[in-house]
Amino acid sequence: MADTDPAPGSADDPRAELLRAWERAAAEATPAELHEAMQHLLSLGGDAAEQLARTPPPSRRRPRRSDTVTYRVRVDLVGTKPPLWRRLELASDLFLDELHDVIQEAFGWTDSHLHRFACGPSRDSRDLEHYLCPFDVEEGDVGIPEHEVRLDEVLLDEGDTLYYDYDYGDDWRHTLTLEAVVECTDHAPRAVCTAGRRPGPPEDCGGVHCYQTIVAAQDPTHPDHAEATAEFVHIYGDDIDPDMFDPTPFDLDEINAALAAIGLDDGKRPYTVPEKIVELVDAVRATHGTRQLRRLIARAGLDEPLHIDADTAAQMVRPYTWLLRRVGADGIKLTSAGYLPPAHVAAAFEELDLADEWIGKGNREDLTLPVLNLRETAQRAGLLRTPRGRLLLTARGRAVIDDPVALWWRLAERMPPRSTSAHEVQAGMVLLLAVAARIADVDEVDDTIAVVLDAIGWMSGDGSPLTPMAAAHAAWDTRAVLQRLGAFADHDLFGRRAAPTDEGVTFARAALQTW
Repeated sequence: MADTDPAPGSADDPRAELLRAWERAAAEATPAELHEAMQHLLSLGGDAAEQLARTPPPSRRRPRRSDTVTYRVRVDLVGTKPPLWRRLELASDLFLDELHDVIQEAFGWTDSHLHRFACGPSRDSRDLEHYLCPFDVEEGDVGIPEHEVRLDEVLLDEGDTLYYDYDYGDDWRHTLTLEAVVECTDHAPRAVCTAGRRPGPPEDCGGVHCYQTIVAAQDPTHPDHAEATAEFVHIYGDDIDPDMFDPTPFDLDEINAALAAIGLDDGKRPYTVPEKIVELVDAVRATHGTRQLRRLIARAGLDEPLHIDADTAAQMVRPYTWLLRRVGADGIKLTSAGYLPPAHVAAAFEELDLADEWIGKGNREDLTLPVLNLRETAQRAGLLRTPRGRLLLTARGRAVIDDPVALWWRLAERMPPRSTSAHEVQAGMVLLLAVAARIADVDEVDDTIAVVLDAIGWMSGDGSPLTPMAAAHAAWDTRAVLQRLGAFADHDLFGRRAAPTDEGVTFARAALQTW
């Protein structure tokens, strides 16, 4: 920069002075004066215009309330006739990313598109302050991340409004109006839908006008049915049935069940969500992943009391106890390739009854994954070590060898098994949450792991999204420990399983609570 150039933003910078003049002109000037200011702006080139576009508007946020109250809020979908709306009762200390989840459930949206909130004198005002979804933050849009803004910062008095736009293509515009501020009872849900009208529009149908057309075309008794049917054919073609666009019925029970599953009440429960789970939630950068994870956390029963008796613990940790005793005080010399010698592998294969879940002779550790996983996870739990090619007990291993309850807790404390890959640890955490939540469907579990890992930013080597199979592979070590402990009611060679056992649920919850 030349010595004569003023620093950007300084008092001597003509662009900064122009911005100040432009703000005064926009508020007070006549049309002719505005035109003159615009010509001056254009004469300075693109940099000044870009600077003006990126100048943040005045802040609309107000101090947060010191107490939590209930906001009665009506949410209207702009442009619908008759009006399509929902009435919500919301905790005033909800953050806007949580409010986004609530609105999605209330209207039956599927969170398949971008969104943003805004606050200002009117929807089209240049003084709107925007509150951005994670994608828009990453894109560098002007605004404040929505997860930093609380509802009581943007709605304070009855009649205050907040704007919420969803799907920048179909342009679904919602207006939130604060109708009442009432006292919050101790056990009130943090979000509940109390009333509403009309079914929610289907995704990707084209916007408000197309929604109105679809509704009329689907209803033979509608006064505009014939006209709407003809318009539907014009818009979508005559080979598409209007019934393919199925609005979401307005059902209070369904909506409130979905709201309860989001997990908004976690912060009000008498337990603290473990820090590692908080870190996992914070790592998720896409809202759909956050929603799935929160629902899983809400179902995981992390506030349930934990108890493990000696007999149950002994039965569950039997494979690890067997291995620790097999290693014993003298240890085992590993093969030159670093594996257990065949005699020890064969003993494990027979005495731990592994023939029903694995094929082969069961005498080579590298070809007998149940034995290999058992030994490696025992090492990762800090029970065994391998100095100079010899498998030895650690001090911790010696301490718990005859104490099944202590061994059970040690394994729980080290779950997911320590790994050099962060995505394997994160996949294992999601699997533990699924077991704690008693999810039995293998495909649902693997799909959920894939969604969460994708939302964090993990992907396949070719840049494509992770498949459920890849997600299952990432959680392999965690699944292997759970399987060895009898956490699943049934399994086969490929790890397919039925519902988690009660013992497995307890272990998963212990693992999640011990961080």
